[in-house]
Amino acid sequence: MSPVLGMLLSPELGRFALALACTLALAQCALPLAGAWARHPRLMATGPGLAFGQLACLALSFTCLAVAAIGNDFSVQNIAENSAIAKPLLYKITGIWGNHEGSILLWSLILGLCGGAVAWFGRFLPSTLQARVLGVLGGTAAGFELFCLLTSNPFDRVWPAPVDGHGMNPLLQDPGLAFHPPILYTGYVGFAVPFAFAVAALLEGRVDAAWGRWVRPWAVAAWCFLTCGIALGSWWSYYVLGWGGYWFWDPVENASLLPWLTGTALVHSAIVVEKREALKVWTVLLAIGTFSLSLSGTFLVRSGILNSVHAFANDPARGVFILGLLGLVIGGALLLFAIRAPTLSAGGSFAPLSREGALVMNNILLCAICAVVLVGTMYPPFASLLFGQAISVGKPFFDATAAPMALPLLAVMAIGPMLPWKRAQLAPVIARLWWAALLAGAVGLVAAFGLRGTLPVLAFALGVWVIAGSLAGVIQRVRPAGTSGRVSLADSLHRARMLPRAVFGAALAHAGAGITVIGLAGMSAASHAIVSVHTGDSVPLAGYRWTLARIDDQAGPNYHARIATLLVHRDRPDGALVTVLHPARRDFASQGQTTTEVAIHTNLVSDLYAVLGEEHGTGADHTAVLRLHYNPLAPWMWLGALVMALGGALSLSDRRIRIGAPHRARTRATVPAE
Repeated sequence: MSPVLGMLLSPELGRFALALACTLALAQCALPLAGAWARHPRLMATGPGLAFGQLACLALSFTCLAVAAIGNDFSVQNIAENSAIAKPLLYKITGIWGNHEGSILLWSLILGLCGGAVAWFGRFLPSTLQARVLGVLGGTAAGFELFCLLTSNPFDRVWPAPVDGHGMNPLLQDPGLAFHPPILYTGYVGFAVPFAFAVAALLEGRVDAAWGRWVRPWAVAAWCFLTCGIALGSWWSYYVLGWGGYWFWDPVENASLLPWLTGTALVHSAIVVEKREALKVWTVLLAIGTFSLSLSGTFLVRSGILNSVHAFANDPARGVFILGLLGLVIGGALLLFAIRAPTLSAGGSFAPLSREGALVMNNILLCAICAVVLVGTMYPPFASLLFGQAISVGKPFFDATAAPMALPLLAVMAIGPMLPWKRAQLAPVIARLWWAALLAGAVGLVAAFGLRGTLPVLAFALGVWVIAGSLAGVIQRVRPAGTSGRVSLADSLHRARMLPRAVFGAALAHAGAGITVIGLAGMSAASHAIVSVHTGDSVPLAGYRWTLARIDDQAGPNYHARIATLLVHRDRPDGALVTVLHPARRDFASQGQTTTEVAIHTNLVSDLYAVLGEEHGTGADHTAVLRLHYNPLAPWMWLGALVMALGGALSLSDRRIRIGAPHRARTRATVPAE
């Protein structure tokens, strides 16, 4: 790092840029909103420039913090507490957001990016609507930037400066968690845009199909990022923490799941607003609720109310500030909703059996699951506060309450896209889905011989049902009802080529959900064992023989490691070697912590998973504790999440979704839009 660059991009410049960004955010809140209220074009026109200026200042502030981290400037308290000279460069960079102060600055930067995106892509919005949206985003950003300046300033100095820093939490020194927070935060903060559109609509007193078309792409984009962020965090827990599972209903995991559930409902309800101008009030409430849950997750993690391996801070003072910010943002939005929602015009009517009805069922079930998870997450801390009782709500509760509600949701996922708008008949849908039901039933019967329990078998069958139903929905578009069975291949390919990409995107997202469900169900057949073995001993598990060959020492850049060599053979006469695993334990002396490095061999159908535990004795009496797992279909859980996100991204690539109009070259297409 150049000393000149370090002097130019100093922490003081970063602090000044952050303060200037806060000032611009306050102006972005006040001027466009005043202009929209007074119908003053010049005041409204200040919004985009202020949004771009705020974004530039936040980018400069973040760059200054990055320069301090890379340059080992331990006079900055944040760097001294979370970095060290021996820390690899990658983690010096990603460690910027691996702590409370840096994560809040990153949150503010992403919120600034959202404001800049609305200023750029919203150029064709009505001027009053764009001004109000930018004003709401500016006010929200100002709150977080004030929080960063007053209680969580990443540029505070420490004197005298230490020679070396304390180092980063060893658990965070992993590529998965290095990229997990930015992606997750983009999902969290991305829902600020639908929130701002909802508040702007309440201020204007109008929600129509155009509003639904404007909100939908922002909601889909945020949902894609949140899906990837949650999946990446779950994968990190799986291969770093060494717990052997995929989701533990950890309170902070639940804090990210809650806005995902309501965000999924928002994406679907926005379709009804766009296509039928129905569910308008409900969609506005969902937009407010989803961002409120994103903010609430921030409060829960940083206030100390929820204790978790994922939590960054335990500071009640910061929690009080965030609680005040929550009261202002969420409380103000809900108060406005209570006042203005009755004035919004009612939408179009529809029969219970229709595509709108299926989407309503989708929303009800998603929000019911959200309510169960919210109660299970928040009841223990409130019970402790009010009654002084320590109550633990764990995996059995959530599995028993949330999972049964997910089953009818999966059943509707295949049927809903096949139904016409406004009014439908069930018989034609059944005629198109009979083969999907037959396939799901047959696969479910086969799965019953390997899975444990009725619920996993039903989930496995419904996962197949959703995937097959997604394919059937595309086939319905390629071969519309009423066509003969002699449709030529060329005609079918032409129809498929002319279909909007949003049709394929929706089918892909639904199929991804089915893949994830199949992976979750497959994990019910997982096998595991915790054994204490000598070097050379073998252990049978799940048709494999696991042999501890040796344990070696290895020095890392800022840790000392003990690495085991584990041979995995088929447990049969030929004893073919399947793989060699190297689970390890790393001792970080500067932090006084020991972490596990899980060894995983996957063939995309199952995982062989090994964790090295404590060692005891010496010489011939030396033993090591191994935790061994055989996890069938585990990779499908994260593959499905990736497919879901890709489906959302494919939908966003459709011009009809982004701006509500087809490309001119395709206006003569005969295939109807989504």
